[in-house]
Amino acid sequence: MVARVNVADLRALDRLQLLVTRRLDGLLHGDYLGLLPGAGSEPGEAREYRAGDDVRRMDWPVTARTTVPHVRTTVADRELETWLAVDLSPSLDFGTVGMLKRDLAEGAVAAFAYLAGRGGNRIGAVVTEGGPAKAIPPRPGRGGARSLLRTVTSLPRGEGTSDLADLIDTTRRHARRRGLAIVISDFLEDEDNPSDWPRELRRLAVRQQVLCVEVLDPAELALPDVGVLDLMDPETGATVEVQTGNARFRARYAEAAAEQRARIAAGIRTGGATHLRLSTGSDWLRDIATFVAERRHLAAYR
Repeated sequence: MVARVNVADLRALDRLQLLVTRRLDGLLHGDYLGLLPGAGSEPGEAREYRAGDDVRRMDWPVTARTTVPHVRTTVADRELETWLAVDLSPSLDFGTVGMLKRDLAEGAVAAFAYLAGRGGNRIGAVVTEGGPAKAIPPRPGRGGARSLLRTVTSLPRGEGTSDLADLIDTTRRHARRRGLAIVISDFLEDEDNPSDWPRELRRLAVRQQVLCVEVLDPAELALPDVGVLDLMDPETGATVEVQTGNARFRARYAEAAAEQRARIAAGIRTGGATHLRLSTGSDWLRDIATFVAERRHLAAYR
């Protein structure tokens, strides 16, 4: 469990960072190859051409010398500027298994700031608490990552609905250098007034490698059978009473939830971003480490 972190409790902040450092260092090994698979810009070694390789990477001198088609690989840049687009709107103040989605989002900020900040890389953030997005200028290294996390977790809780498209657009306008952008959100919006956030993702992906981290709670996928529940929308204040003992109702709920998550996944694909789903009911640090390790493996064979 990750405790709610704020500026008045630096010990909780230290515990979170220590947890992230110990777990990720223990789960991840090897040289830094970037958080996402990408071509990079530093020249690597030549290897034999394989079906599907980009012909623009053909290494003609080696091909001529060996008479076997070769391509020149590249390695990921070691100095990146990473921007975190963090949605901490009231819809994240929900959780049923030991932590809120907000705690999970803050944990994801700590983990990715730690991973991206190695080697002196610069890390900035754009954060919304339900109102206008606030920008935190990028700073280098682990000191910058700690300062960013402290700022993010000390922001006052906002009210009202968030505009995910505005959050992503604001991030794009601040991220002027090529690098990495990580959008952390539950991707829940007012269905009566949705924003075109997939279009903003596509615009962001023109110059950035983009990762979307979707945070959720198991109860958002399937309701437990616990009798009558009074539920409130934290962003609008609207309340509704539901009878979870009705099996037919639970089945309809699960079907609607699956459709909603499928729409979110489709929007992320349409936006040209990579998708990582984290749950308050799982070992989220292991899930992040598995994701990064898989991306390193893919990058090694590009």
